[in-house]
Amino acid sequence: MKASIKTYVISSLFLVAFAMTGTAQTSRRTTTKTTTTKTAVKKTPNRVSSRRVVYKTPKKKVVSVRSVPNKKVVKYQGQNYYYANNRYYTSSRGRYIPIAPKIGFRIQTLPQGYARVRYNNHIYFTIGGTFYNEIGNEYEVVEPEVGTIVYELPNDYEKVVIDGQTYYEYANILYEKVQVDGTRAYEVVGIIDME
Repeated sequence: MKASIKTYVISSLFLVAFAMTGTAQTSRRTTTKTTTTKTAVKKTPNRVSSRRVVYKTPKKKVVSVRSVPNKKVVKYQGQNYYYANNRYYTSSRGRYIPIAPKIGFRIQTLPQGYARVRYNNHIYFTIGGTFYNEIGNEYEVVEPEVGTIVYELPNDYEKVVIDGQTYYEYANILYEKVQVDGTRAYEVVGIIDME
């Protein structure tokens, strides 16, 4: 009888130990649900052919003026352009037509109200959507680097669509609305190549 009790107790202990091991293993086998998140990669333009750009306003009205007070002559590639009040003009038939600044235009002094913008070891001076670099004692109109952030768009910006995405354009510079530390800003995402 002692032998059968011993066998019974040992068997019971063996079963309990086996059951405990099984339970312990099951509790360790927690199922983890892995979720993969697919982020839509939005292709930003960088350099875009003007043929791919669709303007929301098909034709912008061009207003010419008879005179431009306090204008300064800007010589560029053998042609005279004019600069006054942070606007550039070309002359045609005795009238002045406002134009977007061309890369390479140079002026002696920056207009009041310019802002300094730092990006990738570059310091740009910007006002009204025009970016300048200081070269010697002059300021030259340049293209900003993709990724440069500004906090205001110029008044004459236009909405454009490229491959189904909406951007803001001024002087062939494309911007996209972004948030920087909870503040609305605009990031340079590309340049339109005129063809």
